[in-house]
Amino acid sequence: MIELRKDTNAQYKLKVRRSIAGLGLFALEPIPKGKRIIEYVGKVLIDEPDDATSGQYIFNLHKHMDIDGAPRWNTARYINHSCRPNAESDVKKGHVWIKSKRNIMVGEEIFYDYGKEFWNEHIKPKGCRCAKCVTKRLKATKV
Repeated sequence: MIELRKDTNAQYKLKVRRSIAGLGLFALEPIPKGKRIIEYVGKVLIDEPDDATSGQYIFNLHKHMDIDGAPRWNTARYINHSCRPNAESDVKKGHVWIKSKRNIMVGEEIFYDYGKEFWNEHIKPKGCRCAKCVTKRLKATKV
């Protein structure tokens, strides 16, 4: 069974623009700590075979349910990974909300940690491009 969840309005004004990791999602207004920013939406996949859910934008809800967030109308798909994130995912009743972990300033890019499995499969082979890891690599090359 596949259900389609369309993009709900974001709780705050956001903009997709160039980032160090490609395209990113940026705050156009201050976002207080602990607030819902945006919902991660897309096709809801129930009991799909593993090979049907191997895409980069798959958000695993639990053993039998995933969200395929690949459609471009899923604005939350532009939130990049960071090893030092300012947001986090919050799964409630089959919905995935991205919430602020701290106050987010105007113009700041929104990040969350994609998790160990995604990191090992997609990020580690290419190298992490978050600010923390890039800074760490630059310091290591200067020594």
